[in-house]
Amino acid sequence: MANKKINIVTLGCSKNVVDSEKLLKQLQAGDFEVFYNSTDFQADTVIINTCGFINDAKEESIDTILKFVKAQKSGYIEYLYVMGCLSERYADELKREIPEVKKYFGANNMSDVLNELGLNIKDDLLTDRTLTGPGHYAYLKISEGCDRTCAFCAIPFIKGKYISRPVEELVKEASLLALKGVKELILIAQDLSYYGLDLYRKQALAELITELLKIESLEWIRLHYLYPANFPPDLIPLIRKNSRICRYIDIPVQHISDNMLGMMKRSHNRKETLAILNTLRNEIPGAVIRTTLIAGHPGETEKDFLELKEFITDFRFDRLGVFAYSHEEDTYSYLVYKDEIPEDVKQSRVSELMEIQQNISAELNESYIGKVFKVIIDRMEGEFFIGRTEFDSPEIDQEVLIAADHNLKPGSFYNILITQSAEFDLYGEPV
Repeated sequence: MANKKINIVTLGCSKNVVDSEKLLKQLQAGDFEVFYNSTDFQADTVIINTCGFINDAKEESIDTILKFVKAQKSGYIEYLYVMGCLSERYADELKREIPEVKKYFGANNMSDVLNELGLNIKDDLLTDRTLTGPGHYAYLKISEGCDRTCAFCAIPFIKGKYISRPVEELVKEASLLALKGVKELILIAQDLSYYGLDLYRKQALAELITELLKIESLEWIRLHYLYPANFPPDLIPLIRKNSRICRYIDIPVQHISDNMLGMMKRSHNRKETLAILNTLRNEIPGAVIRTTLIAGHPGETEKDFLELKEFITDFRFDRLGVFAYSHEEDTYSYLVYKDEIPEDVKQSRVSELMEIQQNISAELNESYIGKVFKVIIDRMEGEFFIGRTEFDSPEIDQEVLIAADHNLKPGSFYNILITQSAEFDLYGEPV
C-alpha cells in the first residue's frame, strides 16, 4: 500500500471505541499515519467499525458506508473496508448489496484486518491503545460476548459466548492507561455481573476491582451494566468502603411486570428485581441507581405498561433511559412473537416514561442546590466548562456547567458548589 494513511471511523458503543483504539495502536506500530473519525479525506484508505445492535444503529452504519462509497466513486478515497458488528451479522447481504467495499470483516477480527493491510498483530501491544477521547477517562472492556438469553437481544449471535479477560491482563492495560493520564476508568462489558464465571468458575468482579484499586493514580472507577440477576454480593461492601469506586450503579432492569420479564426471557422477576434494587439503595448510602427500560416489546399490555409507570414513579431512579423495542432478526422475540405494537404507541410509551423521569430528575437536581461535589472537568464549550460528578457517566448522563471565566483545566478535579439546577443539568461554581 503506497499511501500509508488510514482513517478509522467508529460507530456504536464504547466497546467499539476500545476496539478501534487497539487497532489504531497496531497500525501506528506498523508505520501507518492514522486519522480518527476524520471528515476530511486526508487518507486514501478508510476502515469503518460498525454497529449492528438495533435498527437505528444499523441505519447509521449503512448510511456511513454509502457516504464513503460515494467518496470512493468521486476519487477522494481508494480503499474502503468495513468491520464490526454489522458486518459480523450481515456479511453476505452486505457483500451482495454494497460490493464496492474492498473487504468485510466481522467483530473481533483485528488480526485479519491487519493481515489485509500487510501487517502481523503485535502481541506485546495487545494491552496498549491509542486513546481517542479526552484522555482523562477511558473504557476498560473486561469481556467479550454474553451467555444470557434475553429474548430481544442479538448480542450473543454477534459476539458469541461470554469470554472474560484475565485479571492480570486487565490490570496491565489499566496501568498503561493510568500512565497516559487516565484518572477515571470505566469498566464495560455486556454484563459485568458475570465476569470470571467462565475463566475462574466464580464471579470475580470484586477481585478485579480490588487489584485495579492498587493503581493509585486512578481516582474514579466506574462500573457499567451490572445484570440484576446473580448480582455479585461481595461488590456491595467493596463499593461502600472505597470512595474511589463511583457510587453509580448501572443496572438495566428492562421491565418490572412478571408477564413482560418472562416474555423477555430475563432471569429475574419483579420480586427479585425490587429486592436487589432496595438492597443497593439501603446498603450503599448516597449511591445513584441508573437503569434502562424497553417500551413496546411484543405482549406488553396496557396493564403491563401501567405497572411499569407506577414502578418508576415509586422507586424514583436517579438516572433512567428508555428505548422503543426493536424487532431484531434471529432473536427469540423475532422468531416467536409478532411485532404487533404500532411504532407510534411504542414512541408514546417512551415519551410517557421519560416525562415521569424528567419530573423526578428535576426534583432530585433541586435537592443538590447548596451542596458541594467533586467534579471532573471534561471540556470547555461556549461560555461554560462542562464537568461531571461521580454520579454521571460521560455522554449519557447529566453534566455540571461552570462559567468559563473561572480558571479551570479539563481533566482536573474541583470541588463545585451547586448554585442552580435544571431537569437534566446542574450549574455551579468552584469553592
